[in-house]
Amino acid sequence: MSFVEAVEELASRVGLDVPREGNLGVRPTTPTDGLFDLLEKAAGLYRNQLSVSDRGKDYFRARGLTGETAATFNLGYAPDGWDFVLRQLGKSESDRLKLHQTGLAIERERRPGTDSPGYYDRFRDRVMFPIRDARGRTIGFGGRVLDKGEPKYLNSPETELFHKGRELYGLYEARQATRTLTRLMIVEGYMDVVRLHQAGINYAVATLGTATTPDHLSRVFRICQELIFCFDGDRAGKAAAWRALENALPHVRDGRQIRFMFLPDGHDPDSLVGAEGREAFEARLQSAETLSSYFLRHLREQVDMTSRDGRARFKELAKPLLERIPEGAFRDILEVDVDRLTQIDTGLLAARSAPTVQSGAIRNPAAGRGSVVRQAIRTLVHYPQIAVDAPSADGLAGIEKPGIPLLMELLNDLQENPCTNTATLLERWRGRPDFDPLFKLASAEIQFDAAGAARELKDALSQLFPERGDQRLDELLRKQAREGLTRAERTELQGFLTRPQGAQESAHTQAGQRT
Repeated sequence: MSFVEAVEELASRVGLDVPREGNLGVRPTTPTDGLFDLLEKAAGLYRNQLSVSDRGKDYFRARGLTGETAATFNLGYAPDGWDFVLRQLGKSESDRLKLHQTGLAIERERRPGTDSPGYYDRFRDRVMFPIRDARGRTIGFGGRVLDKGEPKYLNSPETELFHKGRELYGLYEARQATRTLTRLMIVEGYMDVVRLHQAGINYAVATLGTATTPDHLSRVFRICQELIFCFDGDRAGKAAAWRALENALPHVRDGRQIRFMFLPDGHDPDSLVGAEGREAFEARLQSAETLSSYFLRHLREQVDMTSRDGRARFKELAKPLLERIPEGAFRDILEVDVDRLTQIDTGLLAARSAPTVQSGAIRNPAAGRGSVVRQAIRTLVHYPQIAVDAPSADGLAGIEKPGIPLLMELLNDLQENPCTNTATLLERWRGRPDFDPLFKLASAEIQFDAAGAARELKDALSQLFPERGDQRLDELLRKQAREGLTRAERTELQGFLTRPQGAQESAHTQAGQRT
């Protein structure tokens, strides 16, 4: 590109017009400039019609929209007639041809003996949603029927300006609301976007009557690194969500977050945010499923995981999808989870992809499988969901064993922010110093289910908690011999020495050895 062309392109990506002085750097006009102007005039006609049409205004009022929201999205109304736009904007044959090029007019079948075609309006008796590009220029329309009729929603056809597989409705408005978008949420309908923005959720956008495409995803991730898909909980919504996941797999990269939120039965985003408000709706976003969690859950639901054949089928379904994910830690982690769920030995996978353990709290390989700390960490890595019912990590404070700092951090993290699978856990820890040892433990085979894992963790912690008391007793005895104790410390020591019989004998034995 030339310099001026590059500036124009960058400006369009962030929704800005390039300021110009005199004739310096003026971009030459193109045939499409007239089409943009025509679409903008049509949007103005529809907007003016809404202001004088009780039918259009009543519809939007019934849906809970305010006049301010209607103005923000430039909403309008196309009156019931075959030639409303044609009469206003199609004065000449050239104008009518342009209306046809933009999708506003449809060509009639030519009558025998006539040279010029006839046209009629595409949009009639519908509330209108102008679709705008990154610079705010109208490039097409969506129209919703007011009464019963088909199609319920009618979109502009593909034109020189409008490509539905690339555009996202509401993206321009989202970027106008804030210049620092950190997340986008993709919903299914125009009204969903408009109502969510009105509620203050101004990062909602919608695809235009098509599934989420690779072009949509590329565009999203040029703007922000967090994407939430929000779908109805019905069959159609779940099918759309899975198509979105399949298209999203090649876009998984370090630092990107992709999650899936399913709404309660009978609700879409429009109705739900109206019923419960912004705070409750956004609270649901916090529990949206990660891509890895949804990936594994959906595939498990397709097979019988209690049978060997079912688990083998699960592996077969997962394999081609995993291959679509770019090579890297996320793909390795998800492969580990798939192998664990199919109960296949993951030794080869670990040898191929696990990094060398160089840092972190598990520093003594000789401790091996028998290390109580290692046992507890490994169990949490494979079954992170059991942490919510485990005791607080506070009881481990002060224990001088390799791995205790990591175990405490892991327990605290999982109790404050629960997760349900290994892939999600490891994704959280990617980039931290302790990621490598956790990854290696995730690659190791484990022989019990979630219930067995809960018992394993409880046993490990029950062995570790008394050690804190023993170490504290040792500290008090040393201090007593060296410099004496405070009144509070003498009381604490007395408590150790008057524990129940079994513990008391152990304490006295150790006390004798230490003194």
